[in-house]
Amino acid sequence: MRTKTVNLIGTRTLVRKNYPGYFCELMSALNFLFMPQKLQRKFYLRDDTLQIAQDLLGKILVVPNGTGERISGMIVETEAYLGAIDKAAHSYGNRRTKRTETMFAVGGTVYIFFIYGMYFQFNVVAGKAGVPHAVLIRAVEPIENIEIMRERRSFKKDKSSTFKMPDKNLTSGPGKLCIALGIDKTFKNEDLLGERVWLEEGKFFSDDEIACGKRIGIDYAEEFAEKPWRFWVKDNLYVSR
Repeated sequence: MRTKTVNLIGTRTLVRKNYPGYFCELMSALNFLFMPQKLQRKFYLRDDTLQIAQDLLGKILVVPNGTGERISGMIVETEAYLGAIDKAAHSYGNRRTKRTETMFAVGGTVYIFFIYGMYFQFNVVAGKAGVPHAVLIRAVEPIENIEIMRERRSFKKDKSSTFKMPDKNLTSGPGKLCIALGIDKTFKNEDLLGERVWLEEGKFFSDDEIACGKRIGIDYAEEFAEKPWRFWVKDNLYVSR
């Protein structure tokens, strides 16, 4: 059988002894070229955390499960927390504790905290190392394996019946999305360029499609409670409120 040598889109030379093998290599290469790409470090290292919070809208949050299946959702709501100056931030005044140490990590690190004794909250550290800014992911729209999210968000009402969460409530809040995506405290300090959790390019939203307003649940933050540092996709069913 003849050997077939092909240069594929200038990437590398493929040598195969039959056409079916070449076809498989072709499809594999095309899948690689056109598959969604992880956000790179430079996305997270920018100085403008408010812009990062807006730019995260439409990005895809991917959390593979134990068997490698992609569980994912499109980010539709965020809140920015601006570290030392922000009275609503855990790191206000450059407060550095065991809890907040992750906020001082390099941009693209995962910061997880626990509230009400019940819910984990998923945050993206932003900016250069030593600048304790973060963006809370408040809501996502389910994209892949919604049936797994439904199972994780259901619970037993009694011995004979199970409550099934309506789809619009699966991920419409920071605690809800962590349950649906399987995110817990062990994700703290994960690198978003790693293999356990990451963000991908997704859908672009224009300024006209994005709303902003006060952040939620931070009445204690005095004048900073009024800052319009919450961003969401207009008319999206999965926005928390």
